[in-house]
Amino acid sequence: MTKLSVNINKVATLRNARGGNVPDVIKVALDCERFGAEGITVHPRPDERHIRFKDVYDLKAKIRTELNVEGYPTQKFIDLITTIRPTQVTLVPDKPDAITSNAGWDTIENQQFLSDLIDTFRAVGVRTSIFVGTDLKIIEFAAKTGTDRVELYTEPYANIYAKNKEEAVAPFIEAAKLVKKLGLGVNAGHDLSLENLNYLYKNIPWLDEVSIGHALISDALYLGLDKTIKAYKDCLKDKQD
Repeated sequence: MTKLSVNINKVATLRNARGGNVPDVIKVALDCERFGAEGITVHPRPDERHIRFKDVYDLKAKIRTELNVEGYPTQKFIDLITTIRPTQVTLVPDKPDAITSNAGWDTIENQQFLSDLIDTFRAVGVRTSIFVGTDLKIIEFAAKTGTDRVELYTEPYANIYAKNKEEAVAPFIEAAKLVKKLGLGVNAGHDLSLENLNYLYKNIPWLDEVSIGHALISDALYLGLDKTIKAYKDCLKDKQD
């Protein structure tokens, strides 16, 4: 079964725009779980423009499913992970001023750096995942770090999907096959939506987890959070055309 992890960064963005605690990030996370999400994802950035580091501590104390914390491994981020020990840490090569993630790691150039981080996190019982593209050599070097999983950066898939879905998914199938062959778990995330998620799932049914935020929260403005989560979970089934 492919798990749905809901990224709630955009909920925090809305809260921060007005100050105060509306919407309540913790309550939204608990509601996502109640409506069927198997995990919660957050991505705290150095400027705390959406999810704040305090939010991550609060979430760890409250949620009952899996907590996936994404981010670039600054010392503050490393300290956060080793202190709260989430279910999973996803290492992302974001620059501090990045609006959103826009590339995977160069695991060849950063192999030792990533290997040391993986050792640090695994020593405290945290599952590790490295954010990568579909370059097969990059995936091979990701495996050499000792990571448990990789997360495939799916924006290129989403960008091409409407024009040619077979062409869009082809490199991701090959990448996911190699990940599986190397004995790693495979996650996916970025720009997945109700339009393109089921096709990805049907072509890579061994996906362990998809992490979805922007599209899901946007859909919830129209459908409501409960119906939206159910709709995304329906995309992770074989029954659709």
